[in-house]
Amino acid sequence: MPKEIERKFLVANDLWRAQVLRKVNLRDGLVAVEDGRKVRIRFYDDRATLTVKGKRIGISRDEFEYEIPATDARIMLEQHCDSAILEKTRHHIMADGQEWVVDEYHGLLEGVVLAEIELPSEDAAISSPPWLGEEVTGNDDYRKTNMVRARLAS
Repeated sequence: MPKEIERKFLVANDLWRAQVLRKVNLRDGLVAVEDGRKVRIRFYDDRATLTVKGKRIGISRDEFEYEIPATDARIMLEQHCDSAILEKTRHHIMADGQEWVVDEYHGLLEGVVLAEIELPSEDAAISSPPWLGEEVTGNDDYRKTNMVRARLAS
């Protein structure tokens, strides 16, 4: 079964920008959210996916991702996503032999910058690049649905 095992961090400074290998523009919309589970539509530039994520247990959860036609994804984003459509630039970085992504949000979540690393196991060691800030894995304030709710309320 496909698993997502990831840790999430704040970014302490802009030193990561010099290490970017590539970047991609993403647009996300949630079709459904229920008790820690979610179904998401995502555009990676022009490629579209449907992702089903299970409830998180520790830093792991089931994750199933399927490529779908872009026309179907556009309809789902426009007509079936109840919450805001999120936009971000995902920056891919290699630091100390590990692949990191830094997500820089635009629009509703403008100013939010988070670093993530996907791991092969929950106990895998990670490096601490000089731009890495406080860990926010499991912190509900940094769940996208909660960040959106907070911005919409302000």
